[in-house]
Amino acid sequence: MVDGLPSEVEVITLFVDDIASSKAFYARVFASETIWEDAVSSVLRFGGLLINLLDVSQAPTLVEPLRVGPSSAGARVLLTIRVVDVDQVCTALRGIGVDLLNGPIDRPWGRRTASFADPSGHVWEIAQVIDRT
Repeated sequence: MVDGLPSEVEVITLFVDDIASSKAFYARVFASETIWEDAVSSVLRFGGLLINLLDVSQAPTLVEPLRVGPSSAGARVLLTIRVVDVDQVCTALRGIGVDLLNGPIDRPWGRRTASFADPSGHVWEIAQVIDRT
């Protein structure tokens, strides 16, 4: 471990293509508290973790000299949330118009999972602990 580097993540920043549609999606899907919001970002509290939805136009200065990849390049991250009942959450997601990418699927590593994507293609997985198969 690097001296002085803590073992917890404070903020995950997601570069979004359309801040308005992303804010609407996250408000519809998650019961998270918005702790900061302006014209180009929205910071949401997920327990002890903050998710920053940031308009992609603001991203280059945060990652240079790397370039910001387009959302059309495909999934590059999977964010997992543990739930008690994947099937129940899938039903609720479908009920508010969220299309699942896959699942529910029983995984050999002891999870039942399903995935969906936000408007910019960030993939969220819901996972329920099950007996290993």
